[in-house]
Amino acid sequence: MKTFDILVIGGGVNGCGIARDAVGRGYSVLLCEQSDLGGGTSAASTKLVHGGLRYLEHYEFRLVRESLIEREVLLRMAPHIIWPLRFVLPHHKGLRPAWLLRLGLFLYDHLGGRKLLPPTRVRDLRRDPEGVPLTDAYSKGFEYSDCWVEDSRLVVLNAMDAAERGAEVRVGTRCAEARRDGAVWQVVLEDAEGHRETVSARLLVNAAGPWVDKVLSATLGSNAPRKVRLVQGSHIVLPRLFAHEKAYIFQNADGRIIFAIPYERDFTLVGTTDRDWDGDPGEVEISAEEVSYLCAAVSEYLQETVTPEQVVWTYSGVRPLYDDGASKAQEATRDYVLTLERGPDGASGPALLNIFGGKITTYRRLAEAALTKLQEALPVKGQAWTAGTTLPGGDFDVEGFEVLVARLIKDYPFLQPAMAQRLARAYGTRSWQLLGQASSASDLGRLFGADLTEKEVDYLMRAEWARCASDVVWRRSKLGLRMTQPEIAALDDWMVERVRTLDLDPRLQVAG
Repeated sequence: MKTFDILVIGGGVNGCGIARDAVGRGYSVLLCEQSDLGGGTSAASTKLVHGGLRYLEHYEFRLVRESLIEREVLLRMAPHIIWPLRFVLPHHKGLRPAWLLRLGLFLYDHLGGRKLLPPTRVRDLRRDPEGVPLTDAYSKGFEYSDCWVEDSRLVVLNAMDAAERGAEVRVGTRCAEARRDGAVWQVVLEDAEGHRETVSARLLVNAAGPWVDKVLSATLGSNAPRKVRLVQGSHIVLPRLFAHEKAYIFQNADGRIIFAIPYERDFTLVGTTDRDWDGDPGEVEISAEEVSYLCAAVSEYLQETVTPEQVVWTYSGVRPLYDDGASKAQEATRDYVLTLERGPDGASGPALLNIFGGKITTYRRLAEAALTKLQEALPVKGQAWTAGTTLPGGDFDVEGFEVLVARLIKDYPFLQPAMAQRLARAYGTRSWQLLGQASSASDLGRLFGADLTEKEVDYLMRAEWARCASDVVWRRSKLGLRMTQPEIAALDDWMVERVRTLDLDPRLQVAG
C-alpha cells in the first residue's frame, strides 16, 4: 500500500492550489475529486480576479489588500487565461454618495501597490461611449481596473502543474472513508464504477468546498459543529447588451452590486445573487426569482429593458463561506479560515487540515497559508515558491498576447484568426503542443461544432482529464454556447468510445 505525505480531498481551485504548492516543495501528494476538476464552486464564479471593492464597506482591509496584490501576481502567472478588464461604475444619486465612491476607489488604487493596471478615472457618461447604453439618469461615473479569469481553466492548470511535478490526480474518485490508524490515515477511495482502493496518508486536507462539512461528518465521522455557511450565487448570460469591451458594476437599492461583463464575444454575463442555500450543493439551480432579480437590476441602468426570455444560459454555484455569524448572506466574510486537528479532542495522531471559505483571487495565498499550517504536523520541506512561477501555457509576457496569436497563425496559417485567438486564450504556449504537426485544417480531424475539433478534444482527454462533453464545452471551454444539443450529444458519444481507444484509466491520469 502506497503512503503519501498529503492527500487532498477536493479538486476545486483551493485543493488544486494546495496540491501544486505541496508537491513543488517536495511532498508526495495525491488529490482526489469526486466529479470533475473545478466542477463545483470554482466553475460558478463571476470569473473575476479582483480586490473586492465592496468588501471595503465591511472594513475587510486586509482581505482587499491581499486580493489586490494577488491580482497582479496571478496576471503574471497566467496571462493567457487572466487579463485586465476596465469597469465602469455609474454614480447612482440615490445610493452611495460620489465622495464615498471616490474615497473607496482611491483606497482601491493604492492598497495593493498597483503596477500593471491603469488607475481610476472619472467618466462623463453624457459624452463617453460607455454612457450610450445607459439611461439619461446616469451622467457621471468612475472607471477602474480589475482582471478577468477563466475560472475552470485556472483550476485545471493548477492540477496539470501539480501532476507534471509528480502529484497523482484522480478525477471521478471520491473519498469514501478515512480513519486514523497510528501515524497515518487509512483512506478508502471509490471511483464512479464502485471500485475501491485503500491508500495511506500522513496528513489529510479537506478542501471539499461546499461539501467540507459533509466530509467531516459522513466521511470522517466528526461531530464538530458546522463551520461553513452555504451561499448560492447565480448568473445569467444574455445576447450582447453593449458594443464596447468594458464591464459595468451596478449598485442596487438593496445594497448589493451586480456586474454586467462582455462574455465570449457575443454575450453579456450578469451576476451575481447572494442567498443562503440549505440543500445539496450538487443540485443547486437558479430560481425564477433570481433570474427576474438580475434582469430588473440591469434594466434599471440600461435604456433597453432586459427580460427573462432573453436569457440564453444560466449557472449557479454554492460558495462555502466561513460562518462568521453575519446576518445577511451578502455580508458573510469572503476570507478563509484554516483549522488543523491532530486527533479526537485534540489528541495526537495524523493531522487533518480543514479549509473554510476563501475566494478565487486569493487561492494561491490560501495554499501558502495551508502549507505553513500543515508544516506544524509534517516535516518542513521547501519554501514558498509559487509567486514567481507561471502556470502551463502562461510562459509569455503579460503584454505579449497579440504577439503570441500572431506566432500561432504564422506557424499554423490554416487557422482562422478567431480560432487562433480562442486557442491562445485557452492554452497559451501549450497551443503548439495541442496542434502538433498539423499542416492543414483536415489534420485537426472531426469538427464537432463551433470550431471544436477532434485534435483539441483528444488533447483535453489526454492532458486535462476531460471525460465527457460537459467537461469540454462548459468547463474547459464555453463552446456549449455555440453548439446545438445534437452536436454536444454526438461529442459525448465520441468521447465514450475514445476513452476505450486511448485505454485511459478513468481514475488516474497524469497530464503531459
